[in-house]
Amino acid sequence: MPYRIVGVDVHKRMLAVAMADVDVDGDWRFERRQFGTSPRQLQMLAEWLVDCDVEEVVMESTAQYWRPVWDALERGWQAVRRMRPAAAPTAGALHLAQAQSNNGPRGRKKDFPDAERLVKRLVAHELTLSFVPDVTQRLWRTVTRRKFQLTCNRVQLRNRLECLLEEMHVKVSSLVSDLLGLSARRMLRAVGAGATDPATVAALGNPRLHATPDQLRDALGACTDLHPVYRRLLALTLDELDGLEAHIRQLDEELAQLLRAHQAAVQRLAAVPGLGVDSAQQIIAEVGPTAATFATAKRLASWVGACPGHDESAGVNHSRRSPNGNRQMRRLLNQAANAAVKTKGSLFELVYRRLVVRLGHAQAIGAIAHRLCRLVWKILHDGVTYEERGPAVTKARAQWRAAKMIRDLRKLGYRVEPAFAPASPQA
Repeated sequence: MPYRIVGVDVHKRMLAVAMADVDVDGDWRFERRQFGTSPRQLQMLAEWLVDCDVEEVVMESTAQYWRPVWDALERGWQAVRRMRPAAAPTAGALHLAQAQSNNGPRGRKKDFPDAERLVKRLVAHELTLSFVPDVTQRLWRTVTRRKFQLTCNRVQLRNRLECLLEEMHVKVSSLVSDLLGLSARRMLRAVGAGATDPATVAALGNPRLHATPDQLRDALGACTDLHPVYRRLLALTLDELDGLEAHIRQLDEELAQLLRAHQAAVQRLAAVPGLGVDSAQQIIAEVGPTAATFATAKRLASWVGACPGHDESAGVNHSRRSPNGNRQMRRLLNQAANAAVKTKGSLFELVYRRLVVRLGHAQAIGAIAHRLCRLVWKILHDGVTYEERGPAVTKARAQWRAAKMIRDLRKLGYRVEPAFAPASPQA
């Protein structure tokens, strides 16, 4: 019985579809069809795939244009194909191929030849396939990535605010630790509203500020004859900042509601040094609440790109550079590794001190990120709770070092007897 596979070359307005029977002897014979990308056209594509008894579909990950095609085929073709009686395990398999693995000769791109090449390379196992989670997890990813974008926008807006203040000759940022803190905002709001007395504006600051009232008045001296345009720009920037923070709070509430059923997994991840509730939610959105897609911790580290590369040819390893992997997870693990090594008494601090001398900071952080990645898999996949063993490791390492020194001294001919310090009397 012929085994039918369809390749889809995705564009913004059209889809180039090529269908072939794999188990038929002889040359490849493709049937070509062209569809649009409107909801009606996508429904027609799903119905055509059902009528033709297509077993597998492979498409390119073209920007964001593959997402509606994937959703339509997931609902209208994959679900119908898998519900049929005596369906094979591979029935309804939907694949997303990375575009670079489907490059043509000299990088040439054509619509239908690209779709046909997708089918040929899928059969030959030459495509690099991407992991696409289920609908619920994709929704988590959308919320967490949108929140990250808004957080980056907040940082950019803070930098633009500081540039504007420097142009206005208002030197508040050099006196307060947080330009977006409550004290700084109250003073900047007053300046944007039209306040001209530096003493009145400086009095709005918190008395616990390290800056003295005289220093604040001196830093705000330019507000006496400030141009009205600068005041309006300052007020607009602060309003934009309030809007961004309101959106971030709404996304926090939305994400907490979506992950309410997996609160235990979030708490277990948040207990790891370097991680918190926010980063734990982002990790679960990327890999799933149980990391069930990855059979081992090594596979998760390989997918993330938190491991050395293996570019070997003819027995020669040309590069050990880490693969690209998932950018969101790599960012999270690198940030968590930099925070974990600063946690006093943690195991990661000890490992970092041992590795940084030999590897340097960057590679040592990469090694810590690899350990964190495998620890994340263990916590999610096996449902275990993190237990800090840093102080115990320190004591055990001191005992091992003392025993090694005693052995080395005895080899040199010295008589060394270990002496234990007496226990301190209790108060």
